[in-house]
Amino acid sequence: MAFLAETSNPHQKAPAAPVTVLLCNLGTPAAATSSALRPYLKQFLSDPRVVEVPRSIWWFILRLFILPFRPRASAKLYQQVWTDEGSPLLVTSRKQQKLLQDSLNSAYGRGQYHVELAMNYGAPSFGQAIAKLRQSFSNKLIVLPLYPQYCGATTASAFDALSIELQRSRWVPSLKFVNSYHEHPLYIQALKQSVLRHIDKHGRPDKLILSYHGTPKAYLDKGDPYHCFCMKTSRLLAEALELKDSEYETTFQSRFGKQEWLQPYTDIRLQQLPAEGVTKIAVICPGFSADCLETLEEILVENKAIFFSSGGAGYEYIPCLNDQAGHIEMMRSLVEENAFVNYKISSSTKLNQVA
Repeated sequence: MAFLAETSNPHQKAPAAPVTVLLCNLGTPAAATSSALRPYLKQFLSDPRVVEVPRSIWWFILRLFILPFRPRASAKLYQQVWTDEGSPLLVTSRKQQKLLQDSLNSAYGRGQYHVELAMNYGAPSFGQAIAKLRQSFSNKLIVLPLYPQYCGATTASAFDALSIELQRSRWVPSLKFVNSYHEHPLYIQALKQSVLRHIDKHGRPDKLILSYHGTPKAYLDKGDPYHCFCMKTSRLLAEALELKDSEYETTFQSRFGKQEWLQPYTDIRLQQLPAEGVTKIAVICPGFSADCLETLEEILVENKAIFFSSGGAGYEYIPCLNDQAGHIEMMRSLVEENAFVNYKISSSTKLNQVA
């Protein structure tokens, strides 16, 4: 280990340890196969933050009705978006990690910050990320879940995964946890520029559809602020683009099961819009920081087909912010806003003594 190699006395002064920045995202299977999907889906759907059903009931549903059949169906969907480099989400996340590291190195020099990546489910895991933190002797941790709008099923789940790993450690690092950035000016600016670039290339649509990942409505009823944060992001982006109320719409995708989810549903609205005279649309997914199955297959393939089969004439998908420069700039800004400050007490400062 580098520390022990430099000094045999652990109490001697050692080089300053870097601040670790931990980027987090949902996760991805290791391969687009049913055998790889099964453990991934088991871990994902076993999370009580994701499925709020009594554990004894859900245990039987998951093992008897979902895991025997869903992995094969999900694998076929993943195969449509899988690349030569692997999972689109993981490939983009690695690019984000590298670009943020380069940006921090450029601004503060090498060795000041160390950027790691962790996924709620699958690899790289939070355990692997914390192990690397230990190896670098970092004792300051900034956690940046790349979920713009806080949600219990995503952001809080990342906190849970991190907490489980830290509970195994005797020495817990100083911690800053970014729980949302749905209204951050640089986030809204990055979305705005992405939309404007798209319009310059493809023309102005009749309506801009902002599609967010859905959650059961019961989560909102119990106090989850996700829906409110999505609506605020939509409003701020519309204001930045100077859109009229009739020129944009917020919808929710990816519902599962029979219970009511956040509405309006993206696929249902795409069926309805042509009959309302809206035949040319552009769809953006502001709740995703990187393109993944839910954007590349569900939005770009499945929902596009729904819109055209319902009479639509023009359908464009605006990619996620991914590794765009404005997105990386926003990430660095969030790191800087949560940076640790070393407070020094001057020699003239007098401390009150407690008798």
